[in-house]
Amino acid sequence: MASSSGSRKYDVFLSFRGEDTRKSYVDHLYKALSDQLIHTYKDDQTLPRGDSIGPSLLMAIEESQIAVVVFSENYADSSWCLDELVHIMKCRDERGLIVIPIFYKVDPSDVRKLKGQFGTGFAKPKRDKSIIKEELWKKVIVDASNISGWEPSHIANGHEAAGIKSIVDTILEKLFSFDEDADVDEDLVGMGTRLQYLESLLDINSSGVHMVGIWGVGGIGKTTLAYCAYEKFSHHFQAHCFIDQIREESTKHDGLKKVQEKILSALLKTNVNVQSVEEGKKMIRRRLRRSNILIVLDDVDQDDQIEALAGSYEWFGDGSRIIITTRDEHLLHRDKVQISHASLLSDDEAIQLFNRHAMQKDKPLIEDYDTLSQRVISYADGLPLALKVLGSLLRGKDKKVWESVLEKMKNIPNPTIMEKLKISYDGLEPNERELFLDIACFLRGDHVDGVKEIFEACGFYPDTGIQVLREKALITISEYGTFEMHDLVQEMGHYIVRGLHPKNPEKHSRVWKEEEIVEMCSGDSARENNEIEAISFFCSDKTVLRFGDKSLGFFKLVSNMKKLRLLIVKGVRFHDEDVEGDRFHDEDVEGPCFLSNELQYISYNNYPGSPFPADFQPMKLVVLTLRYTLQKELWQDYKRLPQLKKLTIEYSKKLVSTPNFDGFPCLEYLKLHHCDSLEEIHPSLGNCNSLVNLFVNKCKKLRNFPTIVCMKNLEILEIIKCQALVKFPEIQASMDSLKKLIMKNVGIEVLPASSIGYYCTNLIFLKLTDCEKLRRIEGNFHASKHLEKLKIKNKHKLEKLPNDLFSVCVCNLKRLDLSDCKLEDGEIPCSVGELFNLIKLDLSGNNFSRLHFSLLKLTRLKALNLSDCNKLLTFPELPSNVDLFLGYNSDSLESMGDFYKNCKSLSLVFLAESNDVSGAEGLLQCMLHVCLSLSLSLSLSLSLSLPPFYLFGIWHI
Repeated sequence: MASSSGSRKYDVFLSFRGEDTRKSYVDHLYKALSDQLIHTYKDDQTLPRGDSIGPSLLMAIEESQIAVVVFSENYADSSWCLDELVHIMKCRDERGLIVIPIFYKVDPSDVRKLKGQFGTGFAKPKRDKSIIKEELWKKVIVDASNISGWEPSHIANGHEAAGIKSIVDTILEKLFSFDEDADVDEDLVGMGTRLQYLESLLDINSSGVHMVGIWGVGGIGKTTLAYCAYEKFSHHFQAHCFIDQIREESTKHDGLKKVQEKILSALLKTNVNVQSVEEGKKMIRRRLRRSNILIVLDDVDQDDQIEALAGSYEWFGDGSRIIITTRDEHLLHRDKVQISHASLLSDDEAIQLFNRHAMQKDKPLIEDYDTLSQRVISYADGLPLALKVLGSLLRGKDKKVWESVLEKMKNIPNPTIMEKLKISYDGLEPNERELFLDIACFLRGDHVDGVKEIFEACGFYPDTGIQVLREKALITISEYGTFEMHDLVQEMGHYIVRGLHPKNPEKHSRVWKEEEIVEMCSGDSARENNEIEAISFFCSDKTVLRFGDKSLGFFKLVSNMKKLRLLIVKGVRFHDEDVEGDRFHDEDVEGPCFLSNELQYISYNNYPGSPFPADFQPMKLVVLTLRYTLQKELWQDYKRLPQLKKLTIEYSKKLVSTPNFDGFPCLEYLKLHHCDSLEEIHPSLGNCNSLVNLFVNKCKKLRNFPTIVCMKNLEILEIIKCQALVKFPEIQASMDSLKKLIMKNVGIEVLPASSIGYYCTNLIFLKLTDCEKLRRIEGNFHASKHLEKLKIKNKHKLEKLPNDLFSVCVCNLKRLDLSDCKLEDGEIPCSVGELFNLIKLDLSGNNFSRLHFSLLKLTRLKALNLSDCNKLLTFPELPSNVDLFLGYNSDSLESMGDFYKNCKSLSLVFLAESNDVSGAEGLLQCMLHVCLSLSLSLSLSLSLSLPPFYLFGIWHI
C-alpha cells in the first residue's frame, strides 16, 4: 500500500555508481532536480557526517516517492549498489515506490541479460556474496531493467542537457500527480474549485503571455490560492519564482530595487545586482523576454510595483504566466489582465477549516462543541483568517474559556484579525477613510443614492471614493443598490473609531450605538465635546421607555458637540397619540440650546416644538431633512444658509410657515409633504432662481402658491393633494427649464394653457388629474412645441375643450390622455387628428358616440384606448400602424364595421364579451393575415438568430 506523499521526506532518491557518474551525469541530473525545487537524496550531498551509511540510506529509500536508478557500466560491480537496488525494488512492491531506470552508456539488453561490460562487473567477486544473494541480485536487475526507462544517448539526439530536462519534466509530472491524490492540507481547505477556476484563467497550455490577478479582502486566502497554483504549475516553466510581501518590502529603502533583484536572481539562478529601478526594468525585459517563466507577485498594493516588476507583456517569453495578488482591484484594470475574485468559504468549508485549527488529536471535544463552534463560524462569516486565528486561540481551552471569548468578541474584536484587515484601510486616502468609516458605523444597508447625498454634503467626493472602496474589497453594492460589507470589515471600522478609548465614546469621532448614546445622555452631558464629528441615533420604543425624565439629556449632549458635521436622528414618532403625555413629546419642550455651525448634513425625526437656536448659523449646511417635527416655524427671523441645496420637511403637522428662501441662494431641491397646518409658502420662493425640483404634497390647508417671478432653473414642479389651492400658480417670467409639471387632486378651477405654453416653452410632460373643481381650460398649447406627454384626467365634467387647444405647432406630442373627462360629441378638439407624432391616444371613459374627426393622418399611432365609452356607437377607422386597440365596455356599440381595414400590424385587441356585434369575423381574418405574414418573418428571424417580433391574439375580457 502506498503511503501518502505528505509522509515522504524526499521527492527523489538517486541510486548510482559513484566512480562512473558522481561528477558527471548524476551531478548534472542532481542540479537540474534541485533547480526545480525537487528534494533529492544523493548520498554524498545529504548524509550527515559520521552517520552510518547503511541504515540511513535504507531509510532514505523508504522516505522517498521516486527512486531513479542510474545503470552504468560498473553499477553491478558494487555490492552496495546491488543491495540498494534490492531495497528499492522491495519498497516498490510493498510501499508503492516509483522506480525510473536510466541506462547511462549501457544497453538495456546488456543489463537485463548481464552481458557486456555491465555483465563483467556483476561477475567480479564481492564481499558477502552468496548463491542466494546472487540470485536475488539477478532478479532485481532483471525486474528493474524491464521497467520503461530512459537512454540518454537516444534522447534529444544525445544532447545531455536536453535529455536531463526531459527526465526532470517527467519526474515533475509524477510528483504532481501524487500531490493531486494526496490528502488536502489544512491550508488548502476549499481551494479545489477556486484553483480550478484560476487554472482556467491561466490556460497553461496556450501560447502568449497571460497575467491573472487574484483580488479580495485581506485574510480571504489570496496568497494560499496563488501558492497552490504555483506549486501545481511551476514545473511547466523554464524558471519560476514566488515573491511574497511585496507591499511591505517596497516600503523599505531601495525596496522595489531589491524585489527586482530577487526576481532576476531566482529566475536566472545566479546572484544579480540592480543599480536602480529603471535599470531593473531593462534587465527584466532583456533577460526574460525569451524565457518561458512563472512569476507570482504577492500582496501588491501600488501601480508602480507592477510597473517595476511586470510592466509589459513584452518583457516575458511566449507561454509565460504572471500571477498578481492584491486587495485593490483597480491595480488589475490593465490591458488583458484577467481577474479571479477570491471568494469566502462556504459553511461546510468554514467548519472544516475551523475544526483543523480548533480540534486536538486524541483529545475529546469540549461540551457543546458543535453549538459553540457554530457561533464562531457565524462570526467569521467564511473568512479563512478569522477561522484560523480563532481556532488556534480556542484550541485546548475548556467550555468556560470558549464562552468568555465569544462574549468578548461582541464588543472587543480580536486584534490579530483587525490589524490584518486594517492594512486595506491604511492604504486609503484621508477622504476615502472618512467614507469607509461613515459606512461602517451607520450607513451599511442604506441605499447608494441616499448615502451619496450625505457624502456630497460633507465634501467627500463619493463617486471616486466609493469606487476605490469597492476595488479594495472593503464594500460591495447589493443587487438592491444598498451598501454591504463583511461583518468583520465593519467591525474593523468600529475598531478604528474606538481607537485608544474603546470604552469612552465621548472620545470617538463617531457615535452610533443606542446604548452608548443613552449612557452618555445619563452622564455628565454638560461638558464641551470637540471629538465627535458625526452622530447617528436610532431611537427605538425601548429607548423611549429608558429615557424617561432624562429625555432632555440628548438635547444637552448634542448642544455640546461643537465639531459636529453630521446629525442623523431616526426612530419612533414621539408625538403619536399613545405617548402624547411623555415630556419628550411635548411641543413646548425646548430642543438643543446650541447646534454646531460645522453641520453639513441634518436628518432629524421628531424635533421638538421649539425653533432652532437663534445663534445657529450653519454656513456649511447642504442638506436639511425634518420629519415629524413639532415646530411651527423652523427658526425665528431671517437666516442665511449659503450652501443649502436640499430642504425636506415631511409630516410636520404643526408647521404654519416656511423660512424666507432669500437666504438659500443655492437651494436646488424643496419638498413639503404632509404639512397639515401650512397655509402659505413664503413669497420669496417665487424668486428662488436656483431651484431645480419642487414638490408640494398633501398640504391640505395651503391656499396660495407664491407668484413665480424668477424660477428659470426649475425642471420639475409637482403639486399633489392640496385641495385648498384654488388658483394655478401665477407665472410672470420665463420658465424655460421646466420639463415636468404635475398637478393632482388640487382645487384649481381653470388651467391657463396659454400661460403655461408661453412661459414654459420647453415643457415635456404635463399631467393634470383628479382635480374635482377643474371646469375649463383656457387658451391653447400652441407655444408648447416640445410637449411630448399630456394627461388630463378628471372625474367631473369639463367644459368643451377649445378647438384650437392643439395645433400642428405641437409637433412633438407623442402621448395624449384625455380619459375620464366626460367629453361628449364635438367636445374633443379636431386638432387631435393633426398630431402626426402621436404614438398613444387614450380617450377612454368619455361620453361621445363617435369621433367627429379622422385618425388616419396619425400614421405613427401604435395604441388607441376607447374603453368604457358607453355611448360609442362605432369604432373609428384606424391608421395603418396601430398595434394595440382597446374597446371593451362599449355597451352601445352597434356595429364593429371594418375599422381595422388599414391596419398592417394589429396584433392585440381587447374586447368585452358584451361586444356581441357583427364584424368580428373580418377582424379575426385581418389579424390572422398579420400573424401569417409576420410568422414568415419570424421563421426567417429564427433562422438568422434574430429576435422574434410579436405575440398575437384576440382577447375577450
